[in-house]
Amino acid sequence: MPNHQIEKRILGSSGLNISEVGLGCWQLGGDFGPVSEDKAIAIIQQAVDSGITFFDTADVYGAGVSEAYLGEHLNKLLPEAVIATKYGRWQGTYPDGYSLIDLTDSIKRAQDRLQRDVIDLLQLHCIPKTVLQEGKIFDWLREAQQQGLISNFGASVETQAEAEICLQHSDLSSLQIIFNLLRQKPVESLLTQAQQNDVGIIVRLPLASGMLSGKFNPQTQFAESDHRNYNKDGEAFSVGETFSGIAFEKGLEIVDSIKSRVPEGYSMAQFAMRWILDHPAVTTIIPGASGPQQVIQNAQVSQLTRIEKQLHQQLFDYYKSDIEQYIRCEI
Repeated sequence: MPNHQIEKRILGSSGLNISEVGLGCWQLGGDFGPVSEDKAIAIIQQAVDSGITFFDTADVYGAGVSEAYLGEHLNKLLPEAVIATKYGRWQGTYPDGYSLIDLTDSIKRAQDRLQRDVIDLLQLHCIPKTVLQEGKIFDWLREAQQQGLISNFGASVETQAEAEICLQHSDLSSLQIIFNLLRQKPVESLLTQAQQNDVGIIVRLPLASGMLSGKFNPQTQFAESDHRNYNKDGEAFSVGETFSGIAFEKGLEIVDSIKSRVPEGYSMAQFAMRWILDHPAVTTIIPGASGPQQVIQNAQVSQLTRIEKQLHQQLFDYYKSDIEQYIRCEI
């Protein structure tokens, strides 16, 4: 029987009541190194058993493999689960192939892979700022919504400026952002803006590609197909998506400093995720998992005690003085 110990939160104006710890499914596509179907099934099964009801994927994760695993296996285990997918980075779409026809075709392919007639939440997938500014793409999302292809739409963004453009649209349900101990800028104003607009916040990279797990050291090696290898300096896409834009060696130094502040009873990873959930504007975090045990540890974060306000302030002060300057991309 599923263990429903994960607290739930409402995702902005969508009304969707989802687990505050979700499952990020990027790794199911093999982008963190090869993942067998058996392992993918075990991860999905454990997520359901742990009370996770929100799953975040994208068409480009393993060129559809991640969506297909969810369609094949999650629907059998938990048909009422909420699945969010994304549009905007497929070859031929990014950076300038956006159109209503392209969007509609993409949604229909995602429906086939997910084996669902309606997409619960479709998110723009880190598309160019100029396309967001032009605004047509939001009209196309509304068209897809009116046609019954999608229930809700949101946007996954890289920067505060992109987030603010999206927040100008009153029918946006969610914003997916990078927010963690290495990327605290949303605390300054974005989280408040989102709350005021009734936009749910989905937090990706809660552990900064595993950096905030505290398990890496200078000898850590990543597989050739792992973005933490091939994109460590932003060679393939925004460096902000890998270790949150901090150089690997500098990240190790920062994490060593943060470790000394972790209260008793928390692992470094759990502390980093609890810190995010303490912000009421956040609806859910979507850590990935390399195996079932990691899913269990992630799910337990929901039951941990909130971190003291004084420690939150100390961590923000440390971010401003010793972390922010080392981020190698626009934030």
